Amino acid sequence: MNWQPGPRNLLSNIAGISVGHCHDAKLRSGVTVILPDRPVRAAADIRGGGPGTRETETMADAGLVNELHALVLSGGSAFGLDAATGVQSFLREKGIGFAVGPARVPIVPQAILFDLINGGDKNWGRHPPYRDMAYDAAAQASEQFALGTAGAGFGATIAWAKTGQRMMGGLGSASLVREDGLAVAALVAVNAAGSVTIGDTPHFWAAPFEHDAEFGGLGLPPSLAEAAKQPILKAGGAENTTLGVIVTNAALIKAELKRLAIIAQTGLARAILPVHTPVDGDIVFALSTGERDLQNPVFDLAELGAHAANTLSRAVARAVYEAGGIDGASDVPAYRDVYRRK
Repeated sequence: MNWQPGPRNLLSNIAGISVGHCHDAKLRSGVTVILPDRPVRAAADIRGGGPGTRETETMADAGLVNELHALVLSGGSAFGLDAATGVQSFLREKGIGFAVGPARVPIVPQAILFDLINGGDKNWGRHPPYRDMAYDAAAQASEQFALGTAGAGFGATIAWAKTGQRMMGGLGSASLVREDGLAVAALVAVNAAGSVTIGDTPHFWAAPFEHDAEFGGLGLPPSLAEAAKQPILKAGGAENTTLGVIVTNAALIKAELKRLAIIAQTGLARAILPVHTPVDGDIVFALSTGERDLQNPVFDLAELGAHAANTLSRAVARAVYEAGGIDGASDVPAYRDVYRRK
């Protein structure tokens, strides 16, 4: 069956999913909240060597809790792990959470990326600002949201051109819908140790999976120089991590969602070189809204996973392609500054 990007080409193409951002230009960091309108099932797969997470064990197949009420991606490294508390507060005020007698406990897993030394002012005083930023992001969640320099990707960077140089990373999203309504969508905060573009060219590693010139329509370069195949790494060994989210309307159990997250990780490998390094905290979450039963669970899950990986690759390229616009951030150029004006 034919698969095409949905009408928005965003994570919110999956019915019931909203996304909210909050970021601070002075801080050069931010938070993104994925907010389903009802509890969803979820799983996660961690491949990076330096992850920072909160409550991911609630998604383990052997765990008691079989629902997630929100998901948080944040800058701030370990300081940013306070962000989930802000979203819990937002949900608690609405009476949303896992029922334990009369109590309701919002289940809000989170992952963070490292943007502490990206040039922003991190002298925030006694308490990091991420809890309040996440509350605001949840309150602003909607079907329409910004890409590029936004939310958790606001202060993100990637490797560029040659060892030691950086380019702006960002927040990306993309989707695919099968003609019978089965859908998958991706959102990603790209702060990779590696490179998203091929050598010193404007071409993206994700080019084979592009739809409708969503990140420039350049395709692959006519030839691939030997130098372009060499891994490029940022100078800062701890300034990294790519956080990915896959959402589908397929009705999947936790074990199937875990497999979906594992397959989707190949989308990062197709879009970033190198990926899953010791200094990255790369993680992919997989969420199911449970609206559509699979007719052939084994075959359909394999097909869904393949399209999830392709969609995640596209989201990575869109994150970098749409980045830019931070006043006073000339120390880190955006893709559009380097290439689009040529």
